[in-house]
Amino acid sequence: MKLLSLMTTTCLMASACFAEDKSDFKPLFDGKTLDGWKNAYTWGEAKVVGDEIHLTGNQKFFLVTEKTYGDFIFEGEILLPSGQANSGFMFRAHASQNKVFGYQAEVDGDPNRKWSGGLYDEGRRMWFASPIKGNKESEAAFRKRAGDAFKRNDWNTYRISCKGKKIRIEVNGVVTTDIEDATDAEGVIGIQHHGEKGQTYKFRNLRIKELK
Repeated sequence: MKLLSLMTTTCLMASACFAEDKSDFKPLFDGKTLDGWKNAYTWGEAKVVGDEIHLTGNQKFFLVTEKTYGDFIFEGEILLPSGQANSGFMFRAHASQNKVFGYQAEVDGDPNRKWSGGLYDEGRRMWFASPIKGNKESEAAFRKRAGDAFKRNDWNTYRISCKGKKIRIEVNGVVTTDIEDATDAEGVIGIQHHGEKGQTYKFRNLRIKELK
């Protein structure tokens, strides 16, 4: 795994590493049904409300795509519930009954920690790269580049770009993570309910552009 400097790499410029053409994006959510998605768990409720997917439950669970994806640009919006909350967008992930693991773009509801847009390895290495948990320099560097990009009580747009080993996460247009890691080359996309009892997590405008 190679960390790339966000100050020196040309990948900070959108056109440098990933196609930016808005065409050829395909919806992952049709705004009406959950076709193409499945709950990987035997608990938790996923339903369509208006043009949104709402996840409600008392234990952590993930709604994942039936299809797997390798190189792509994914975009999605999330609104966290008030109070204690945490979520994430899974990508290139692995799913079986009652188990999902792999890359996750962090959605952090803690206004003090501010790790939204970090890269978490669900069920494996955890905070291994961006930031490295417990490494004060890494944590400080992450907060500096992520800044206040994440809006705690509003809709937030995530963009996840994967091409070969390159992984980039953006929150509301701010590059928060830009690394190389070869652990997973393909897998499902997923959205998370963190398990807070009675809370509802909302998602909308989920779409993807597969890269050749």
